[in-house]
Amino acid sequence: MENLIYAIILLPLLGFFISGIFGNKLPKNVTGGIATLVVFASFCLAVSVFMNFENTSQPLVFNAFEWFSVNGMQVNFGFQVDQLSLMMVLIITGIGSLIHLYSIGYMHEDGGFSRFFAYLNLFVFSMLLLVLGSNYLILFIGWEGVALCSYLLIGYWFENEEYGKASRKAFIMNRIGDLGLLVGIFLLAIETNAVDYLTISNNASKFAIDSPIIIFITASLFIGAVGKSAQVPLYTWLPDAMAGPTPVSALIHAATMVTAGIYLVVRSNFLYTLAPTVQGGILFIALLTAALAAFFAIRQNDIKKVLAYSTVSQLGFMFAALGVGAYTTAMFHLMTHAFFKALLFLGSGSVIHAMSGEQDMRFMGGLKDKIKVTHWTFLIGTLAISGFPLLSGMISKDEILIATYAKSPIYWGVLFVIAAFTATYMFRMYFLTFHGTFRGSEEQKHHLHESPLNMTLPLIVLAILSIVGGFFNIPKLFGEFSFTEKLAHWIKPVLTEQSWSQQQANVEGMSHSTEYILLAITILMFFGVWFYVRNLYVSKGKLAQPEENYKGWERLSAHKLFVDEIYTLLFVKTAEGLGRAAKMFDKDILDRGVEFVGDGAEDSGKSMKKFQNGNIENYVLIMSLAIGVILIVNFIFQ
Repeated sequence: MENLIYAIILLPLLGFFISGIFGNKLPKNVTGGIATLVVFASFCLAVSVFMNFENTSQPLVFNAFEWFSVNGMQVNFGFQVDQLSLMMVLIITGIGSLIHLYSIGYMHEDGGFSRFFAYLNLFVFSMLLLVLGSNYLILFIGWEGVALCSYLLIGYWFENEEYGKASRKAFIMNRIGDLGLLVGIFLLAIETNAVDYLTISNNASKFAIDSPIIIFITASLFIGAVGKSAQVPLYTWLPDAMAGPTPVSALIHAATMVTAGIYLVVRSNFLYTLAPTVQGGILFIALLTAALAAFFAIRQNDIKKVLAYSTVSQLGFMFAALGVGAYTTAMFHLMTHAFFKALLFLGSGSVIHAMSGEQDMRFMGGLKDKIKVTHWTFLIGTLAISGFPLLSGMISKDEILIATYAKSPIYWGVLFVIAAFTATYMFRMYFLTFHGTFRGSEEQKHHLHESPLNMTLPLIVLAILSIVGGFFNIPKLFGEFSFTEKLAHWIKPVLTEQSWSQQQANVEGMSHSTEYILLAITILMFFGVWFYVRNLYVSKGKLAQPEENYKGWERLSAHKLFVDEIYTLLFVKTAEGLGRAAKMFDKDILDRGVEFVGDGAEDSGKSMKKFQNGNIENYVLIMSLAIGVILIVNFIFQ
């Protein structure tokens, strides 16, 4: 098994070197095929490990070598295989291989084809390093690796200045969160003299509940999660990441980079259970993020921007589950979200591909009969995220709603309203894109065609997973089956007894009748929103408007409450002002000071030049006069 783990991690790295070094010399299909094959091979090996993994409470740790030792703390470069890391590996390699396959068709005409696949392979390698590392330092290496790759992929079309700015924005905002993560790791090392998960988990009992040090450590780690998983206030980079090619959006927004923050908190459950104050803060940030992102998505016209804000909102749902201690529920929604959000992003890419690069929904419409496979798979993804009964998104989201209701009906009410907003903007996007009459140009209409098989096949696979994915952890109120709450019990050994008890305490006191009532209300909300939005955009034929035409709340939604403009004014303009001030100080004070010294030396040199003219008679005369002056002065003062 140890060799299999090494192979799982190193295969994508091998693909990176092949694509990066030899990619331009090989046919595009060969380059793309190799890059896809290495990720798919990692997935197959991960399935093999999964099938042979015993669901025990003890993880398997493989130490490759001793990394370094300081102050009695030995840090090994090793990998930890347990239920949580295996789940993440299966998602990363499984969804990743589908995205690689899709990219062969989507990026086939791009001039930087091999460079693109090199970046994708390196991204997958970094993400595997992040989730399989046995300590926080290896996690941090992978954490920074995916940040670098996201920078390269978001700014892939770097000739466009705006895309370059978007990649820099993502990189800088992630650095803010990374500082918090580093502080948390350093404090853990100081307090426990270790950075590996097992040692810290075994020594976590030394921390008192809600003690200042545990609050500071968990809050610092959460700051890292806020940056990577795009929560308030560090969320604005993620919608701008739409500058990258659509497969990049699917890879970053679906199953990999943005879920790293969720993974970090679940991996550190032994710390967060001891910090209920921080958990309360996580819940507040999550609700605020989910609400704001859902509000912003309602009046976006760019199909990828709608999905981007949807991702931010769904991440808020996951963090809300973490805020009430429902760790397995958060991971369940992470998994189902990976299925339907990857489907939706790749589906939007298929739409954009058919529309000759058009992303504005105002110029779409009537596509359901033109690109049928894309239409039906996209519809399944829309229904899943919106809460259609028994689809994956409905089941996992309902678990979050029930967990928050057990904590407080107020939290449930907030998330219920956000879920209604989710269904509203998703159905709006679906109807504007696929129903009504075509609103694009004649050239676009002539170009309309279904995507090739290597693009539609991943859509079909993801659509199937979006349908059946909820049954991996179907709750007890649907009945007792062999797969009832299967995922929760699979992940249970990763949680400490305190974490598991906290999670169970939230829902054990709730009767099935209460759960049925909550479920019925959610289902009624879904169909109510469906009929309302359909009547508005299909029956009445309402169309999306340009941003400048919106008034009141619609204007605030379209302009995202002007948060980007506020950030630009407070931070970007301030930094630019400081830069100009530093430039003025450098130029007007430092430079002039140096020039003054130089000019003084030059002037003194010119003055001395009159005397140092090479005339020996003058030198002898000056020496004689000087000696005379010395003798006269000496005589006077004697």
